[in-house]
Amino acid sequence: MHTIDLRTQAVRFIPALPALPALRDMAIATWSGRMKNEYGSARVFEALARQLDRAGLSRSTVETCRGFAAEERRHGVLCGAVVEALGGEAVTVVTTDDEVFPEHADAAPLEAALRNLLSISCLSETIAVSLIGAERLEMPEGELRDLLTSIYSDEVGHARFGWRLVREIVPTLDAATRERLGEYLEVAFAHLETHELSHLPANACPPPEGKVLGLCSGKSARSLFYATVAEVIIPALEGYGLPAARAWADRDRAALAA
Repeated sequence: MHTIDLRTQAVRFIPALPALPALRDMAIATWSGRMKNEYGSARVFEALARQLDRAGLSRSTVETCRGFAAEERRHGVLCGAVVEALGGEAVTVVTTDDEVFPEHADAAPLEAALRNLLSISCLSETIAVSLIGAERLEMPEGELRDLLTSIYSDEVGHARFGWRLVREIVPTLDAATRERLGEYLEVAFAHLETHELSHLPANACPPPEGKVLGLCSGKSARSLFYATVAEVIIPALEGYGLPAARAWADRDRAALAA
């Protein structure tokens, strides 16, 4: 367990926010969670870059992925700036469980890297693009929307990176490897659902003015999550030859086996 203190960096980016004291605690909790998730994602992209390197992908591809780590740290600082603007502290605690990265030692280097690429870019980052994009559209113009737009732009790049590699690599794989990737998608989908729903409480129902601070209805966000999986992620993966629809349908089995 260790503490991440982003206060010194965050104060340089503090946005001007409207005074809504009734929503202060809810907003601090929301942006603190984002700060932790975004900053922690840097480690994920660093580990993925090492996997892509071991799998023999090009140096430019590896360096692009490694560059995403710096962007995620910047996102963490920006979210911390919102926490500071709200009167909180841009400090969070990270446990060992938060830092577990699946190396997939049971698979060949390329297959192991593709498992994590699917989970990170094609699933998690695609969901992030959908949720942040919707939040951004509902938020009025101002410094907070500009901050969120900066994060959103990077997340789009992270998702596109994964989808590009999947488009280039997966169709070249043999049927057995694609089938194994489909089996892994059961695990990845189960983890995605658990993670996202834990951060989108169904009972979260901020008042309409909460949109100014980036607060959204948990019920609406959950609906958007499921729609993105069904209408974007699954059809795209199926189009590249992966049994994503079956994996999504069987995700409960993977969750029970975990």
